[in-house]
Amino acid sequence: MTSAIKTPKKLIEVALPLDAINEAAAREKSIRHGHPSTLHLWWARRPLAAARAVIFAQMVNDPSWKWELEHPGEIPPNHIKASWAASRKRLFNIIEELVKWENTTNKEVLDRARSEIRKSWKETCEINRDHPQASFIFSEKNLPDFHDPFAGGGALPLEAQRLGFVAHATDLNPVAVLINKAMIEIPPKFEGCPPINPEGRKNTTAWAAQWEGAQGLSDDVKYYGTWMRNEAHRRVGHLFNDVVITSEMAQDRSDLKPLVGKSLTAIAWFWTRTVRSPNPAFREVHVPLASTFVLSSASGREAYVKPTLDGMDYSFTVQVGKIPPEAINGTKIGRSSFECIMSKSPISPEYIKSEASAGRLGSRLMAIVVEGDRRRMYISASKGDELIASGAQASWRPDLPFAHNSRHLTPWAYGLDNFGALFTNRQAAILSTLTALTQEVIDKVKNDCKFYEKNINKYPWATTDFIQNYANAISIYLAFSVSKVANINSSLASWMSDRGAFRETFARQALPMVWDFAEANPFADAGGSIATAIDKGAKAIAFLPAAPQSSARQEDASSQSTSAGKVVSTDPPYYDNVPYADLSDFFYVWLRKSLKDVCPDLFKTIAVPKSDELVADPFRHGGKLQANNFFLDGMTKAMRCLSTQAHPAFPVTIYYAVKQADTDKVSGTASTGWETFLEAVVKSGFYITGTWPVRTEGSGRIRAKGANALASSIVLVCRRRKEDAEVISRRTFQRELNQVLPEALDEMTRGSGDERSPVAPVDLSQSIIGPGMAVFSKYAAVLEADGSPMTVQTALQLINRFLAEDDFDPDTQFCLHWFEQFGWKDGRFGEADTLARAKGTSVDGAKQAGVLFASGGVVRLLKWMDYPSDWDVEKDDRLPIWEALHHLIRVFKTEGEIGAGQVLSAISGKAEATRQLAYRLYTLCERAGWAEDARAYNEIVTSWSAIESAAAAAPKARQTDLFE
Repeated sequence: MTSAIKTPKKLIEVALPLDAINEAAAREKSIRHGHPSTLHLWWARRPLAAARAVIFAQMVNDPSWKWELEHPGEIPPNHIKASWAASRKRLFNIIEELVKWENTTNKEVLDRARSEIRKSWKETCEINRDHPQASFIFSEKNLPDFHDPFAGGGALPLEAQRLGFVAHATDLNPVAVLINKAMIEIPPKFEGCPPINPEGRKNTTAWAAQWEGAQGLSDDVKYYGTWMRNEAHRRVGHLFNDVVITSEMAQDRSDLKPLVGKSLTAIAWFWTRTVRSPNPAFREVHVPLASTFVLSSASGREAYVKPTLDGMDYSFTVQVGKIPPEAINGTKIGRSSFECIMSKSPISPEYIKSEASAGRLGSRLMAIVVEGDRRRMYISASKGDELIASGAQASWRPDLPFAHNSRHLTPWAYGLDNFGALFTNRQAAILSTLTALTQEVIDKVKNDCKFYEKNINKYPWATTDFIQNYANAISIYLAFSVSKVANINSSLASWMSDRGAFRETFARQALPMVWDFAEANPFADAGGSIATAIDKGAKAIAFLPAAPQSSARQEDASSQSTSAGKVVSTDPPYYDNVPYADLSDFFYVWLRKSLKDVCPDLFKTIAVPKSDELVADPFRHGGKLQANNFFLDGMTKAMRCLSTQAHPAFPVTIYYAVKQADTDKVSGTASTGWETFLEAVVKSGFYITGTWPVRTEGSGRIRAKGANALASSIVLVCRRRKEDAEVISRRTFQRELNQVLPEALDEMTRGSGDERSPVAPVDLSQSIIGPGMAVFSKYAAVLEADGSPMTVQTALQLINRFLAEDDFDPDTQFCLHWFEQFGWKDGRFGEADTLARAKGTSVDGAKQAGVLFASGGVVRLLKWMDYPSDWDVEKDDRLPIWEALHHLIRVFKTEGEIGAGQVLSAISGKAEATRQLAYRLYTLCERAGWAEDARAYNEIVTSWSAIESAAAAAPKARQTDLFE
């Protein structure tokens, strides 16, 4: 018989300070100085703040743990609950400080968190000291190691290391593994080492200084990166020529006249793709496929390109001033369709594809942006400028076809189906030069270390192995800087005319076709430069914890054994959202050229492994059903590895980002990917003890503007299901949901005193899954009436119904269901009458209540701004919750929290139902895509605490005082 392990309940299974975590996670999206994400791009990377908070709360015992172990099933007395609340508040204070970006390297804050983790570990070891395997799995001296089997961009292993864990990062993708090596494996090997470069050696002050963490390594990366940049300029700098302003260029440009004769640094060259004209009369003319002619839309600095026809040719001239309408869309007349500049003939997508397949997709230089007198200026390009660029020769160019994946990689349809084809001659020349230099830098570092080798008695660390490893490490970080240059310097990078800056190749998690692109000058002092890439990378290295020694290696999550006995937190692939392997080939081709001798095991394949990647890609697996089955099978195996191997004293935390746009508008259930992922988790032997919505996605991304893309990461808290778990019926399951969910929903929407943050309305439909799935997943199976096991999809539908079953008055029920069907639009009286009768009211009654317009056979709900401003709550003898809420919104919009507080005070008996209705309507509007309406309800919910405070302070005299 297996001895039972005593498992204290963890903080993450009870409460989290969501507001503080979400605020820090959102703020972190705009931070670049020293952030590890500036080392190398990775898609859908989790914020460090969220990772730190989750791992801390996963490790720390909840204050209730001891009492609940000693009194299972008993209800604690109030004074015990109060002491727990005070203790949680103390732990929350630690988290609130821990998640702040400025505390990332704050030793005092980190030590407080580490101390709390060790205290909980000691408690766990103490109660399990009699376990037969205590000496192996409950050693007080050593925290258990940490493992992330889907390490990706490395946020979770990095933050585990920062919190004092020996971290293990594994991933199938070699680019991800290399990123993790650079963050958690390499820095500890050189912790505290001073820089070895000649300048540093000559600086006695620098050598006498205390070099903490990886600061010395950071300094060397900066030094040798500068050497690499200067050497690259010596070799190919002539391809990126400055521009001399001539009198001819300034003839019609008053802004250029003061600059005549001056040599200005070119920042970017603007190109448009071209095809042969479809009109036979102009067949030999390659016409532009320009999506815009606008160069700068900034107020007072407007600039655009004006095309001028000249017989059988055309030219581009830069104009400044008000942008004419015809310049905005360039030659584009529809999605992937254009107009011939010579003949006005339409150019269809099919024609472009046929021309591209025949190798006739070209490009033409339109303009140049230069660094002027304290501002950027746009000038016309010459034939000579175009010849310099097109005449460049690359010593090497990638030759790797990429997947014909029309969802994520579209350039293949236009003839750009090889990674080498994504770079112009000049871009390939600089990138191939830089990759060669990352190899050469190894010998340079080793040569500079000869001084130390000759004086090994004084520098005993200067062994041959140490020096080789150090030189290899520097080459890895410099290869990362080449990746950053490639991300800006490809023909899929474009220009943001409103900001006057580059839009990188991976502005979103795809490789879309780009018709007009911006070619960066890697030697200019601007975004996309080599110097910027090196400097940002070096700063990130200095911020890394560099202890304890950790590891990263390539391993398949569905068959790995690294998780054995370790604490696990992980961020798996999101069904079909991101084809990591296909996308990372963009960087892999350059990294492999630089580092195949440095990391031969990682770069032994020509491309990133794809067949076993856990992504539900219909293109790769021959259809949606096959892709879904592949994902379900593989993810179930991966989750089973975790449920059977992870340290038994701790829950496993799993991130999953849900697309709000994929939420079913009728049932309220989430996307196919979400359902499939949950099914894999449950089938693996886990049961879910909680779900927490963490706001991990920024709203400034291209795809997020005007779209409902990834919004939240749902953090699942999971434990191993009992071997003897029961099988129950659907009726029993529903009965238990009826007992659990109302209380859970109330806690989520209200919070629980000072120690709990309420769940935001946008996250409510995801958060309610936690307590619901906790009921579903703790049983071996839930059986339908016919004896078949209930599916996760059905369970989700039953759980989500609780968001629609609030007990409102008949008028409000009528309004709610009418709103679901018609919104604010007109409907027929007959339909309204039928619905009203079903809800126990009437159309005339709802009209009398003041929530409805009904006349001439037309029925329409009134918007909040249509409600009368002279409303007197005391004289309102029919006040449904619907009316109370919309009056509250009206007053809040015009008078703020104080005015809304007075209304809430006057309707105090309806306050709770009003808040619940606001949540319900926010969820409904969000699912329907009614953003403006959703905003109004969200404002009320997010300001509820302040409105309640104002209500408490409002005069309690005659209610008629409110609006006099």
